[in-house]
Amino acid sequence: MSLQDIQSRIHTAEEKAGRAVGSTQLIAVSKVQPNERVESVLNEGHRCFGENRVQEAAGKWPDFATRFDGLDLHLIGPLQTNKARQAMELFQNIHTLDRPKLAKTIARLAQELGHCPKLFIQVNTGEEPQKAGIAPRDADAFVKECRDMDLVIEGLMCIPPAEEEPSLHFSLLRKIAERNGLTGLSMGMSGDFESAVALGATHVRVGSAIFGARAYEI
Repeated sequence: MSLQDIQSRIHTAEEKAGRAVGSTQLIAVSKVQPNERVESVLNEGHRCFGENRVQEAAGKWPDFATRFDGLDLHLIGPLQTNKARQAMELFQNIHTLDRPKLAKTIARLAQELGHCPKLFIQVNTGEEPQKAGIAPRDADAFVKECRDMDLVIEGLMCIPPAEEEPSLHFSLLRKIAERNGLTGLSMGMSGDFESAVALGATHVRVGSAIFGARAYEI
């Protein structure tokens, strides 16, 4: 599916939901994709990309940044505290703030570096033990804890359980965001982004629908 097809479907979903066309940001998830595929999307004019691993992004994006202006990079995978500095220097957005220790590290580094990426708190809406994220019942307290550290929280992020109806999780995330005065909602992927847009997503993370199957190393 072409980049234009995805954008068109997002705009149609926005219109159906009574939202302003263009109010949802498309994050092209370029993790584990060959550079030539990424460059092809860059050449189409797209500048918003998502990566799962700091190390992979560090080997890819500095070179692209010398050739393409206006890159907007989003870390959408787990962040280890020992990679936080590198992530904050590389990404404009971090979607996976998921624990107090990481929040404290980011707050300290923000003071040292004099800047901080836009931050999204990852909420484990399905309360899956194998998944990162703050439990829904703890989300309000964690938002407050982050704000008490002078961290500016942009919004919330979730990855619904694969076997459950995603719209239930998108609705839950929106309710948590609303009661905490947060406007950013990072939710929706290749198979369910239209449902996410209908429920207020400000960022959707689409990879395989744009790039095709991931090119894992053997």
